[in-house]
Amino acid sequence: MPLKDIPPDARPREKLLARGAAALSDAELLALLLRTGIKGKGVLQMAQELLQLKRSASDENDGFDGISGLLNASADDLKRVKGLGPAKRAELVAVLELARRAMAQQLKARTIFASPDAVKHYLQLHLANRAHEVFAVLFLDVQNRLLALEEMFRGTLTQTSVYPREVVLRALHHQAAAVVLAHNHPSGTVQPSRADEALTQTLKTTLALIDVRVLDHVIVAPGEALSMAERGLL
Repeated sequence: MPLKDIPPDARPREKLLARGAAALSDAELLALLLRTGIKGKGVLQMAQELLQLKRSASDENDGFDGISGLLNASADDLKRVKGLGPAKRAELVAVLELARRAMAQQLKARTIFASPDAVKHYLQLHLANRAHEVFAVLFLDVQNRLLALEEMFRGTLTQTSVYPREVVLRALHHQAAAVVLAHNHPSGTVQPSRADEALTQTLKTTLALIDVRVLDHVIVAPGEALSMAERGLL
């Protein structure tokens, strides 16, 4: 249904202003960002179709699989969607970047483990919907506040070497007192593999030589995150 045919108090913008953003569905929030549809397709229909796109087993770049996948898409990924011009693509990418920066600012201002869930959400925003495996490190100061997040290596941990020496060098560069290791599982499961556990112990031992503690290793996937520390695997 075109927006003009929806009762004024039920239109996304008016609904948001009257009842707050939490009252809107994912499609309504997305429609506010898109603003207009294309010929023959209203903005709400377009938003709903975008959210219903799925990643197929044969092509990991086919679709976005919900709001999280869509907002984690790059500007180049969004070029494939009919009706998303440069302005709309830029706005969608900017929304996620603002969310990342807001969460990073919070983590830099307070002890990172005062809110473990915030750490997981932050890492999910960065890594969960990547089509390939990414290994990253959160570098922390003596008060466990975030100094920096760096993506160190790409590729599955069994196919791409994660060099402990490089992690040590970056820890020294940031004068870090502790780190949180993190990587994503594009397969969708967050259960650690034997390679994950072995890598964690190797980095824990190596970083201990320069008095840097490994506080956790977080594995993320769309909609899920696992803390190896919470599972007693660290």
